[in-house]
Amino acid sequence: MDSAVLLRSAHATIGRFPALAGVDLELAPGELVVLEGPNGAGKTSVLRACAGLLPLTGGEGTVLGYDLRRDLVAVRPLVGYLGHAPALYDELTVSENVRFAVRAAGAASSAVPDVLARVGLSGRLARTPAGRLSAGQRRRAALASVLVRRPALWLLDEPHAAFDAEGRRLLSTVMCEARDGGSGVLVASHEPAEVLPLADRVVTMVGGRAQGSRRGGRRRVVPGGVHVA
Repeated sequence: MDSAVLLRSAHATIGRFPALAGVDLELAPGELVVLEGPNGAGKTSVLRACAGLLPLTGGEGTVLGYDLRRDLVAVRPLVGYLGHAPALYDELTVSENVRFAVRAAGAASSAVPDVLARVGLSGRLARTPAGRLSAGQRRRAALASVLVRRPALWLLDEPHAAFDAEGRRLLSTVMCEARDGGSGVLVASHEPAEVLPLADRVVTMVGGRAQGSRRGGRRRVVPGGVHVA
């Protein structure tokens, strides 16, 4: 597999609105790429297309070797998508939500307790219904649902939102571990101080197109959240 993501002149519409207007983008395994740009530039649409949630209406696209115009259902279990709103069922406990995500992806559930402990949701919190969590705790539960699956492609939309300082350090560590472990990581963010130092490349989105690319800070994060060049 040469590319985790490959888009060529990719188009997609939401209603009649051209959400993607000819995007060219490539992401290699083991690469962390940040999408930057104003609201409405197409950053979230790129992530949703790569997650198999927004069908392409023109151009070409593959994710992990699967064609985005023919194999949307096959793509979805293979990627880890963390969107604006955590995809949690309020009536289920934190543990049940994470186990449900694992089963939906066809992955093993043996790592769930360790992952919940790592994100700070073990013990009583693991047994708490998701609807009773704070915004930051819901974000941690959503992160656990991605982390436990160890996806080959991480798709993160404003991932640091709602996290406190400790949570942001944890997330940065997890992102770099995924990248250094060979997964592709694609991030859309309005928080350059959090993501640009970690990026291999930064791609600027304007009007549903990728308008340019530059090198990022390419730092890794060791356990404890210490940045290392």
